[in-house]
Amino acid sequence: MEPVRPRTRREERNSDSVLPSPSRSRPGAGERSTMSRVPKNLQELMKAITGVRGFDRVVEKVTLFSAVPGKVICEMKVEEEHTNKMGTLHGGLIATLVDSISTVALLLSERGAPGVSVDMNITYMSPAKMGEDILITAHILKQGKTLAFTSVDLTNKVTGKLIAQGRHTKHLGN
Repeated sequence: MEPVRPRTRREERNSDSVLPSPSRSRPGAGERSTMSRVPKNLQELMKAITGVRGFDRVVEKVTLFSAVPGKVICEMKVEEEHTNKMGTLHGGLIATLVDSISTVALLLSERGAPGVSVDMNITYMSPAKMGEDILITAHILKQGKTLAFTSVDLTNKVTGKLIAQGRHTKHLGN
């Protein structure tokens, strides 16, 4: 799979889709609905990432909401298959979301390298119950020659309450 390069200003002006500027993460006046703001190649990237066999398929219900270089926002409804025996979002799935969505952010950076995990930590702050919508926001904190540092926040879409925060360090190769 080829890395997705950031679009030029000319491509953005001539495109049918509208991405939010880096300073805005929510639709404003004149912007289109959620999925029409995401270019087709980004939607295809998400399908390629989530449409795999094996363990990573647990993120197949994640929808890309918006993407700009260095920041990706996704959303997901917590369903029964995502919950633990307490009926809340499973901690292991949260860790998988931190891993997968931070990798999407790296794939959409100028370098476009997914890297391999060398360190990841998650702080769990509040539960997400079945039926709730969550936002998963990944930021690239720093990307050097060999390492990338990312931060991922999972928040309740309605209340804005922080569910969990993850930090993910990836080795990008030489």
